[in-house]
Amino acid sequence: MKTKLIQIGNSQGVRIPKPLIEESGITGEIEMILRDNEIVLRSADTVRNGWEESFKKMAEKGDDDILDKDEIGSLSDWDETEWEW
Repeated sequence: MKTKLIQIGNSQGVRIPKPLIEESGITGEIEMILRDNEIVLRSADTVRNGWEESFKKMAEKGDDDILDKDEIGSLSDWDETEWEW
């Protein structure tokens, strides 16, 4: 599909047809990358995307233990009474 650059204030841009937006699944914020001689648009990665699933897998494997447990010692009273685990 060909299109032309259009003037947008002091910049230039392109209009992206609705069918391309819908098919790409891009919503909200996008990321623009210059790669070789191409400009690539893609959905911006959300912060901590996929962390929940990774934490579940860690817990299943028992790989979610505190690393500096020996240095910290036991939990405080606050940890025991106020913190929701």
